[in-house]
Amino acid sequence: MKKLLLTIAVSAAAISAIAPAQARDTKHMLPIANAMAANDAKNRLGDTVQFYFGDQKTPPILERLGTDKTSQKTNSFGKSAETACNWAFLSAMLRLQERARELGANAVVNIVSNYKNVEHASATEFECHDGAMMTGVALKGEFVKIKQ
Repeated sequence: MKKLLLTIAVSAAAISAIAPAQARDTKHMLPIANAMAANDAKNRLGDTVQFYFGDQKTPPILERLGTDKTSQKTNSFGKSAETACNWAFLSAMLRLQERARELGANAVVNIVSNYKNVEHASATEFECHDGAMMTGVALKGEFVKIKQ
């Protein structure tokens, strides 16, 4: 019986020592410009859909087609936080672009970070959360047709 209790106690101690490392969730505010310059983002996104962050001025909006949000993650193992965040950001942007095309929009405006449904609006930065194994970026935007 003592051996069983000792085994349980040792196992519980080992699990509690590992859990904090796996539960890491570090918030980073990173420059949108750097993320757009990484991973060939500008070329991969092209120019058929325009993106406007936070309160950036937009051309006149002709039609509003709806809003949507996306939460994209990437493996962060062996990557710097910035590298992983830039990959997750690009994935989120590609998803917004895909949704814009589905709706017939030529722009996504009012793009905000939306981690755990808490909005952070910025024209220059995005929010990223970096964990021990995964890194995530959540964005929300409005799909519109703008005057070109």
